[in-house]
Amino acid sequence: MDSLLAGPRDALAAVVADSTTRAPRTLMSWSTTGAIASGTLLQPVNSSMISLAITSLTLEFGQSDLMPWVISAMYVATAVAAPISGRLGALLGPRRVYLAGLATILAGSVAGLLAPSLAWVVVSRVVVGLGAAAQYPNAVALIRRYAKRADASKGGALGLLVMSSQVTATVGPTLGGLLVGAFGWHAVMWVNVPAVAVSAAMVLFWVDRDEPGTARERGVVALLDLPGLALFLGSVVPLMLFLLSVAKSPHWILLGVAAVCAVVLVLWERGRIEPFLDVSALRRNRALSGTMLRTLLTYTAFYSIFYGIPQWLQFSRGYSAAEAGLVMLPLAAVGVVCTPVGSWICRSAGPRRALAWGTTAMIVGGGVIALAAGANGLWLVLVLAVLAGIPSGFNNIGNQAVIDLVTPDGEIGTAMGLYRTAQYIGANFAAVLLEVLTRGHPSDAGFERQGWALMAIGFVLLAVSLGAKSLAPQRLARAEPR
Repeated sequence: MDSLLAGPRDALAAVVADSTTRAPRTLMSWSTTGAIASGTLLQPVNSSMISLAITSLTLEFGQSDLMPWVISAMYVATAVAAPISGRLGALLGPRRVYLAGLATILAGSVAGLLAPSLAWVVVSRVVVGLGAAAQYPNAVALIRRYAKRADASKGGALGLLVMSSQVTATVGPTLGGLLVGAFGWHAVMWVNVPAVAVSAAMVLFWVDRDEPGTARERGVVALLDLPGLALFLGSVVPLMLFLLSVAKSPHWILLGVAAVCAVVLVLWERGRIEPFLDVSALRRNRALSGTMLRTLLTYTAFYSIFYGIPQWLQFSRGYSAAEAGLVMLPLAAVGVVCTPVGSWICRSAGPRRALAWGTTAMIVGGGVIALAAGANGLWLVLVLAVLAGIPSGFNNIGNQAVIDLVTPDGEIGTAMGLYRTAQYIGANFAAVLLEVLTRGHPSDAGFERQGWALMAIGFVLLAVSLGAKSLAPQRLARAEPR
């Protein structure tokens, strides 16, 4: 099996050539591109809308220790299932797994609509998360398949995926606030029903069928590396649960279980011919492993602001859920602009430049928060929303450009799944960071502490991005798939 380290030479030069010297080629039609992107919108919109439904859920089911799990359950499920879905896509075909994920989202949403208790809502969110995990890794695999067939650049289509996810995640609070305000918490469930139906119809009609593979002949179970999969679950699930417990009463035994499983996972996978997770290649391929670390830090910062601003507005400034959601719209507008700009920078100057711009904006945004958190006026909120949109757009496309450069065809789904895992672990780190910095009360003082923390993360990311030898063009070229 091709490792995550292998791949064509002179990658960065080839990427630049795509935008300068190569004759334009059509990767795929707009209808096919839209079909592939459509399902990837469901995860960010579901994860962002639910935060606006907590008050409505509390009114119906009362206060409960399960309430934090309404948000966290989907992150845990998606973090675990994303690389598994990518691996299944490589074995069974990305289109098949993509459609199966849509069906799973539909099943979870219908179950949520019928929920007689809060525990039922949490379970339905887990099912939705499992389905949503299949979309993005397999969408990237489909794009690469079309690019290879057409001998065309993937940059524009990948940029569209990133932009769609970014914008949808940002619009989610606005949409969630309006829907919940008008129809109650059930709205965040039933909105999935027409969305899934439209996405499935588009994929069935406009996306080519998967080519016959060897997985069915050799057996999926044999190729999936079930012991490695079990050890991966044993590493990620306890870690996520531990992070969720840190703010109130840390369950240290969970951290111990995660660490033991991670060690055993490394030892097991090193001896496998076809491992679920090629840990040896991750160790050698510093560009890829470094990208996972940057992703973790980037999303810790992003989600601390993404959830921190609405909470601060509602608890400290007296905004309603709908008003807080509307204030987040500038972040979406900036994401629309920054993602294609960041994609162009990646193609013309390399991912390092896009990452440097994004982290610089993060530092500036953190400084504004720290110095002006107690100020009144809508101007501050709008400035914060704009500054938050720049790093999320540039860093996202920069990190994914590196992954695309250094990962071969057969592993791109798993690699993008791991990217999603890093993202959602970062989301849980952000939840812990918010709880610690705000001390349970989203006040001006807590928001100021968030600003200093954001600046600190930004400086670390900037130093890593500028100093990482693995991001040098010649290093990326050597790591590109053959």
